[in-house]
Amino acid sequence: MNARVAARWGIPAAIFSLKAFAAAILAAYISFSIGLERPYWAFLTAYIVAAPLAGAVVSKALFRVVGTFVGAAASVLMVPPLAHSPELLTLALAAWLGLCVFVSLLDRTPRGYMFVLAGYTACLIVLPTVSTPDLIFEDAALRVQEITLGILCGSLIHGVVLPGSVSTFLLGRVAMMLRDAERWTRDSLELEPDPSIEAEKRRLAQDVTELHQLSIHLPFETSRLAPRVRTVRALQDQLSQLMPLGAAVADRIAALRERNGLSEEAQSLLADTREWLANIERSRDERERVAVELKARCAALEPQVEPDSDWDDMLLLSLGSRLSSLIDAHLDCRDLAAQLGTRNRKPVSARIPPLLEGRRNREVHRDYRGALRGAMGAALTIILGCTLWIGSGWNDGATAVMLAGVFLALFSASDNPLLPLWMFFNGTLIATIIGMIYAFAILPRIDGFPMLAMSLAPPLLVLGSLMHSPRYAGVALPALLGMGSPFIIAVKYNDNFVTFADSSIAQLLGVLFAITMARLLQTAGLESAIRRTLLAGWRDIAERANVYGPPDVRGWVNRMLDRIALLNPRLALSGKQPGAPLYDVLRDLRTGVAIGELRELRLGLPPARSAPLNSVLADVANYYRRLEPDHRPPAAPELLADIDSALRIFTRDEDRMVRRKAALALVSLRRNIFPEAAALKGQP
Repeated sequence: MNARVAARWGIPAAIFSLKAFAAAILAAYISFSIGLERPYWAFLTAYIVAAPLAGAVVSKALFRVVGTFVGAAASVLMVPPLAHSPELLTLALAAWLGLCVFVSLLDRTPRGYMFVLAGYTACLIVLPTVSTPDLIFEDAALRVQEITLGILCGSLIHGVVLPGSVSTFLLGRVAMMLRDAERWTRDSLELEPDPSIEAEKRRLAQDVTELHQLSIHLPFETSRLAPRVRTVRALQDQLSQLMPLGAAVADRIAALRERNGLSEEAQSLLADTREWLANIERSRDERERVAVELKARCAALEPQVEPDSDWDDMLLLSLGSRLSSLIDAHLDCRDLAAQLGTRNRKPVSARIPPLLEGRRNREVHRDYRGALRGAMGAALTIILGCTLWIGSGWNDGATAVMLAGVFLALFSASDNPLLPLWMFFNGTLIATIIGMIYAFAILPRIDGFPMLAMSLAPPLLVLGSLMHSPRYAGVALPALLGMGSPFIIAVKYNDNFVTFADSSIAQLLGVLFAITMARLLQTAGLESAIRRTLLAGWRDIAERANVYGPPDVRGWVNRMLDRIALLNPRLALSGKQPGAPLYDVLRDLRTGVAIGELRELRLGLPPARSAPLNSVLADVANYYRRLEPDHRPPAAPELLADIDSALRIFTRDEDRMVRRKAALALVSLRRNIFPEAAALKGQP
């Protein structure tokens, strides 16, 4: 049975649910057997760390153990000296949670969960024990033991019993990403590309980000033949090149067609390249042979840059060069994908070793103001919640404050936290109803752990299978967590309905308080996030244009793709179009690449010959430094004049390679910033 048929019948979801149930029941059984005070924490943790992929379970388990231990240690350090000063203890707890949220929002990888957990673990330990500060060490130690037990049980079951492989999933996603990228590139090479798939092309940024996230789990993969992280990162780099190169080729085709400058030779080359991409899954030798022929035709298409070169010549030069680079990038992607899937560490082609040389971590966008905003929101929730709780004198108010702090920390990275919070509220409400039925109608009639497990199996298995689906996980997970209530998973059954009602009301109020705080803190939050991301890209361009050192093009492309991955869903939520002039970050990405080419050219020239480039780069820096997200005025005519002047000067340069490099970079810059300027001034 293939994977698609199995998924249609819900077999993967059923297997996942069975494994999660087995891990949770095992954790609860061991907790009961060794006499842990709160066996429900082990039970809950087994579900929290559950994941379909074995490597993700193991890595998440490790991050959770570290986060739990650090949060427990912080609790032990905070409570004794501040136990008799509720105000200072509240401020200390809020500051700790805010710090952890701040760091997690800067990390933005699965590792970030470790920092969030360290923050809200302190809330889970400190708030329920404020009335018994002398027991803080014992409570913290028990919490670590209970959670660690749940983590170990979850890791054992998911990582050993029919483990879902991160490697297999990654290879499947890579194959799909490559097919999509090749389809989008074929469309870019059409004389009349389909505008309806423009949004799909931008999804490549999300694909590159997803690869980065998956690579975090690879070191924890249980398979002996897991792909190397270095190869995944190299594939990210090559995939990152496809978006700016494809967009540049599409732009040159459109410009040449508008001027009737696309020769039959160029059209034939484009058609053959589309055919090569359509059959790229042929043997590697055949793929390489055809690619070499296509690149040779690209080189033949490029006219020499001479003083009398017209604008069509410049565009043809850019088309041939960018198309050749695009073919190379697709070849690299295919070879790296083959390297990921091979069982032999030997390079599958001579292209692999240079691609893996000098690999380092992926550069990402860091939003310090956004992280600070999320941290302050979580801290403010704790401070305001504790004030209301202490002022009300309600004992179970600690639960509401505790949950509100947890939720604000968990969803601080979400652009729309209200949606998951409402889903969590609905799930908690469902769990309250089911829990009441179990606690007061079913459990009093059973005896012994086997009967407890059998009675819990129906709802847990159904909810576990729903948790496997992203569509229902937001409701299924809180419902599952509610099934781990102390009224159900406890050493001694408690039939006090008033206590149950107080606890349930506190949980629901905690979620509602988190929703209220999120709504207050979210005001203009989405617009602010869009503004900060746009400004970061524009300021980055301005700074790059003024730097005299060697350009880091790879780092620049990665950061901008990360910004595109962040902006696209935010713009969709706000109702704005990613391709609109104000929000066209892809065009800014290509501008940054052109700036890097100009800087690299400038490094090899004496000051007298590089003076025109200095003027262009200074004007570009001034233009991007003045941009504001509310309004993007057209660039000054002086910048266009400087670009045209530099082109005229460098077409007369004595060095043929300098003429070519300058023309490529300046034409790109001109087309990116002045797309409506149809022809070079002063040229035929």
